[in-house]
Amino acid sequence: MSKSKKARITLVGAGPGDPDLITLKGVKALREADVVLYDALVNETILDEAPLNALRVFVGKRAGKHSHKQSEINLLLVQYAYNYGHVVRLKGGDPFVFGRGHEELSYANNFDIPVTIVPGISSCIALPELQGVPPTRRGMNESFWVLTGTTRNGTLSKDVAIAAQSSATAIILMGMRKIREIMALFSAEGKDETPVMVIQNGSLPNERCVIGDVRTIAEKVEKAKIGSPGIIVVGEVVHLHPSLAVKTLLPKEKDSSLLQFASV
Repeated sequence: MSKSKKARITLVGAGPGDPDLITLKGVKALREADVVLYDALVNETILDEAPLNALRVFVGKRAGKHSHKQSEINLLLVQYAYNYGHVVRLKGGDPFVFGRGHEELSYANNFDIPVTIVPGISSCIALPELQGVPPTRRGMNESFWVLTGTTRNGTLSKDVAIAAQSSATAIILMGMRKIREIMALFSAEGKDETPVMVIQNGSLPNERCVIGDVRTIAEKVEKAKIGSPGIIVVGEVVHLHPSLAVKTLLPKEKDSSLLQFASV
């Protein structure tokens, strides 16, 4: 490593997939990178923002297919920082939302390597919004839950059963392989007719969206051959999807003065 370059790491959230959804601060970090360690969910177009001579190292994980263990990624971060200088750790979505970003931060801290955090737009919020579905809507729900469908040991998270008892919107990441188990939990709470939306490859040109209800969504997903990466959205707000909603504004919400202004 050049004596003029000090070891440092920047954890950058790349957003949900569309390369335009990375933050300006994230782009600035990439333009100063000596090394970029990037995940499978990162749109590789974003890598063009890094200098031509910057190393680009793929350390991605897919369901059931891990190119590197997390412990190996942690070690690579430190090694590249010591040997090259500025390492940008580029992670899909937000690095701290089921992204193990804090594990990497903690490991680097053990070596007194300074770490900068650049939050990213998480798919849990962005992808429903891009479909015209808000995570919350006045008069429909009061909160939303973001859950992982699969725990560290590969089992279904117990939190899903708790979320199924709530009136909150449930946004489930990493749950596509367990969609039937997940829907069974909601069905057990008498929610067979609650609408469900599944989004695959959200924000990308090949994005696909399937809408059904708790009773039908698993079959629809299988028929459409929707798989990972995908998110599952369960809740009354799915009724607001443009393909389902005729009116989203109640008459009492209309302001007659604004209507008169609009007609001028």
